Amino acid sequence: MTSTNSSLETEIKQLRQVRQGFLRLHKALLDSERETYEQQFGKIQTNGDFFQLVISHEWFDWLRPMSQFIVQVDELMDDKDAIAASQIRDLLQQAQELLKASEEGTIAEQRYDQAIQRSPDIAFMYAETLNSLK
Repeated sequence: MTSTNSSLETEIKQLRQVRQGFLRLHKALLDSERETYEQQFGKIQTNGDFFQLVISHEWFDWLRPMSQFIVQVDELMDDKDAIAASQIRDLLQQAQELLKASEEGTIAEQRYDQAIQRSPDIAFMYAETLNSLK
């Protein structure tokens, strides 16, 4: 194995770890947002209703880029032989952007910050996922 192949394998491994972190974090954020949504608007009756809200209601808009990121990683990993290191680096940079949380940032960053403040589990997953990018 050449050093280039070894380097690419290391980056692929890191991207897989980041993806796993995003999956866990995404699920926790969806659950947290569902709970907050239900407190404000009432119980969501079925998982189908929840799915429709996630893909179409503005309440969940800020989570869609994270969903799309996971899909992008999956699509890239489907064709492992054609993966370029630059694609992985671009996705890792995108992951860092998606993990920005701020009290005074964009709406997505604010909602993310609120979720982190609301849940120690989310805060832990956030830190763990952020750490996997280093």
